[in-house]
Amino acid sequence: PEETVTSSFASFIHAVRPEHLSKTVCHRSKRMILDSIGVGLVGSTTPVFDIALQYCRELYSPVAVSSVYGKPGMKLSPTLAAFTNGVATHSMDFDDTWHPATHPSGAVLPALLAASQMLPPGTKPNGIDFLLAFNVGLEVQGRLMHFSTEAHNIPKRFHPPSVVGTMGSAAATAKLLSLSATQCAHALGIAASLAGAPMANAATQAKPLHIGNATRLGFEAALLAARGMEANPLILDDIPGCSGFSVFYSVYQPKPLSAPSDHHEFLLEKQDIAFKRFPAHLGMHWVVDAALSVRNLFINYAGSFSPSLIRTIVLKIPVSKYINRPFPSSEHQARHSFQFNACTALLDGEVGLNSFAESSIQRQELRELLDKVVVEHPEDNVANFDKMYGEVALLLHSGDVLTGKCDTFYGHWRKPLSKESLLKKFRLNASHVLPEEKIETIISMVDNLENLSDSSQL
Repeated sequence: PEETVTSSFASFIHAVRPEHLSKTVCHRSKRMILDSIGVGLVGSTTPVFDIALQYCRELYSPVAVSSVYGKPGMKLSPTLAAFTNGVATHSMDFDDTWHPATHPSGAVLPALLAASQMLPPGTKPNGIDFLLAFNVGLEVQGRLMHFSTEAHNIPKRFHPPSVVGTMGSAAATAKLLSLSATQCAHALGIAASLAGAPMANAATQAKPLHIGNATRLGFEAALLAARGMEANPLILDDIPGCSGFSVFYSVYQPKPLSAPSDHHEFLLEKQDIAFKRFPAHLGMHWVVDAALSVRNLFINYAGSFSPSLIRTIVLKIPVSKYINRPFPSSEHQARHSFQFNACTALLDGEVGLNSFAESSIQRQELRELLDKVVVEHPEDNVANFDKMYGEVALLLHSGDVLTGKCDTFYGHWRKPLSKESLLKKFRLNASHVLPEEKIETIISMVDNLENLSDSSQL
């Protein structure tokens, strides 16, 4: 039969082998795995994680074989462990971000960790197979996002990881479980029926569910396909009059995914990842770095940071309604507020975990700064993580104007975190729930993942 886009994806998932992974892809993906575990561990300390965990423990009778982030000795059924750990990963909006925009690791890694523990002794995947499955999940997400130009800009309708993340989780789990090409196609088809979440739930406690559901439901799609469930074998193709995956995009131009050759190049080879230095929406990192820059100018100008000298704070940011929040009232709104993050950076000289505590959000001096903010949307500042910039200008009562601008923040794929910075972030995050010796064991295990004989040890 004639090859379709869907069948080409399924064939790729089935046929790709560890030798197709380059050193660059292995290096970058291991950095992603380490960072994602760290943000999941610190995320296990959040209220929304506690809600998700309580939900899973009380409403289900789990076949307890898979571990939960930050809860030593606790086990859940595999798919619920994936869900709970996915919620933890995005509970602070601290997880990695790709371009076109999505959070790729959190939608895939929890499913693979849970599946590794689910498989019986003697059939557990080794480290290189685990690494390959992880990269299959990334590759499918990236390829799907490149099918539409809409995906390149900050989303307006649906949260991308709830869509492409579900597909990536299904593909990664299908690879780890060694499903046939036909089963891989059905897994993608089933996953498409389980995908999607509206952007209206951004900046609420429901947003972390998008990642939890993506990793869990993709996992379930693969399990259902393994048990014989069938779905539309043309789910990724553009069929007039019958929407498949194209339902999520008004402009959709799918392309076949070539069978892996000796020289297959993963998208991660071409496009590195962005790691966040503080737990907030990626767009905030531009305005924070711009605010820190102008704060230094202000201190050199005045000798110290004195808000009373400031008449107006002008933010030049892209048009993006859900992250333009003048007066956030909750931690999740604050993580999605250009204004809050810029003013916090100006006031404190940093943005960190404690910046989003209620006591920090409700400070009178912060509210006074927020009252001075004016937002502008320059035409050249597009809502695109590869092209946008952040600019913060302080208009002083003296008539002087001080300006800070950031085109590429530290942690962006054009300006990657150093190994030292990534390890510092991981150690700080993991230290909230793990002792030092276990933290160092995880670092060593991920660094040598391709040599691990049993990935369930992770």
